Order: sequence, then structure tokens, then C-alpha cells
Amino acid sequence: MRFIDLSQPLFDGAPNCPAHPIPRSERTADHPVQGWRMEVLTLASHTGSHVDAPLHKIAGGRPISALPLEAFAGPARIVDLRPLDPETPIGPDRLEPALGDLRPDEIVLLCTGWGDLRARTELWLRQSPYLDPSGARWLVEREVRGVGIDHYSIGGSRDPVNSETHTVLLGAGVWVVEELRFPPEALRLAPPVNFLALPIHLRDHSGAFCRPVLVVDPESAPPRP
Repeated sequence: MRFIDLSQPLFDGAPNCPAHPIPRSERTADHPVQGWRMEVLTLASHTGSHVDAPLHKIAGGRPISALPLEAFAGPARIVDLRPLDPETPIGPDRLEPALGDLRPDEIVLLCTGWGDLRARTELWLRQSPYLDPSGARWLVEREVRGVGIDHYSIGGSRDPVNSETHTVLLGAGVWVVEELRFPPEALRLAPPVNFLALPIHLRDHSGAFCRPVLVVDPESAPPRP
């Protein structure tokens, strides 16, 4: 059994949502003077690969610490939508052809290709493709457990669309994992794939950092034809 890493790295000055402070990593001790190495991190809880809990958008919604860890592990379907132009909405017309055999309680991971463009540029920061509200409702109607995307915001960077997409998903209890990156080997796996994105234990927070991975058993996970 092995893991395929879908995470984006965190580091000092890492690209992130422009509404949040730029991530900072300050080295406060180092070898050989102090005899230890230590860093202090300053960043929003929705930075890098992370999970949104309902509380992120829904007043009175459940925080990340109230969701069982089992919810963040399960069968997932990767939807390869590449290539997508800037600001392309992802609606039922793009989802249905790829997810005709989607089952209730599965996790849907949207590959737009924009995880490979991650940089502090105007293009990446403000012009990404996004799941539009109609696409979010389509997924909720099919009782998905969670939805992920390879960008910092599943609803893009513009309101009211971003806000509505988050409200549709999180209001239905569907968690969201953002800032994924899909290496080529991940896209060659036959669906469904085993997905795992355990959030760190931040009590009563609206979201938390996670390490999203695909769990692959080489004997039972043949590649796509």
C-alpha cells in the first residue's frame, strides 16, 4: 500500500487567498547556537491544503472539531476537467458526463489543472475556474460526502457566486477540501479511489489544514485503460 500526495506545500510567502494574510514562517532557533531548530507560523486556517467545515459559511454550523474523522476518508471520484480556461464555471453539464455512476456518500475531487499554476499571479489569484452554484446543487442532490478542488476556493474569487457555492455545499453538510494538486499518476487510477484528508484538531474552528492523499493498493487499483 502506498500514498499519492495531493497536497500543496506551505512555506514562507506561499501563494494563498488574497483576502488572507500572506503566510509567514519565521525561524526562531537553529543549530548550532540554540541546539534546536524551531519555526513560528503565522497564517490563516484556510491556507494551503485544508478542509472547510460548515461553520466556515453557515452561522451555527458545525466546526471542524465536531466532524468525525471517518467523514474525511472514503471512496472518491476524480473528475479530470482539463483544460479549463480562466473563470470557467463548472456546472451539471460538465459533471454529469463524468459522474454518471456517482453513488451517494462518495467524495468528488475536481481536477481543473490550476493546482499546477499555483503562484502569486493575478491569473491564479483571481481568475480560476470554479464550481458554480448549479453544479454544487447537482452534487448535493446526489448526496456526496465531500467535494474538493485544486485551487484555494471552490467557488472562485468573485461574489455572489463564491458565497453561494459555499452556502449550497456547507449548508447541506458537505465538507470542502481546497488547494489540491493532482500528479499524473493520480489521474491514471480507475475510479473509485481511496481518499484521505484528515484535518488537524483545531477546536471550534471553521476549517483546518490537512494532508490529502490517495491510498493505493497496487493489487486492487488498476490504472485507467
